[in-house]
Amino acid sequence: MRDSLATLKTELERLGAANDGATAERSRRMLNITRDTGEFLSVLVRATLARRVLEIGTSNGYSTLWLAEAARAIGGAVTTVETAEYKVGLASANFARSGLAPIITLVHDDAGHLLQRSEQSAFDFVFLDSERPEYPGWWPQLRRVLRPGGLLVVDNATSHVEQLAPFVALVNADPQFSTSLVPVGNGEFLAVKAPT
Repeated sequence: MRDSLATLKTELERLGAANDGATAERSRRMLNITRDTGEFLSVLVRATLARRVLEIGTSNGYSTLWLAEAARAIGGAVTTVETAEYKVGLASANFARSGLAPIITLVHDDAGHLLQRSEQSAFDFVFLDSERPEYPGWWPQLRRVLRPGGLLVVDNATSHVEQLAPFVALVNADPQFSTSLVPVGNGEFLAVKAPT
């Protein structure tokens, strides 16, 4: 299982890079996280014992595989949401190949709708890698669905500083959250919610 999952990850890295180099249309690009970001997310999930993981922005499922592999190791599961039907199809096929499909719930919907439907404190860990202009509008719901002591991780914190600035300002202004910027991959903005 590990070897085939490792092979699948390497294949998706190669396919993602080739695809993104050949198309400028954002909706058709994979925009995958970097391998070191995947490793970082895996460590964070395990270290925080995050059994209820939410990923916003599935794409072809590359990042989901890192999250799900880590979640499986601690008896957890991942919910991932994607709006693009094309990418939902790709991700679904990749999850089936990975052997991790039983612990992944793939939701084809707008993230805002999923957040509104989710219970308070529903998730231990949220990975945000989607439409950056939407983040400030999602903040009240993101804040609500993350359990006390839970961790929010936001991708592209150094590669898209200006786009993320309004959201980062909101989170930094919230006294319930402690934050850090980690220069891994395209930059990860971490925000941990106060335990009470």
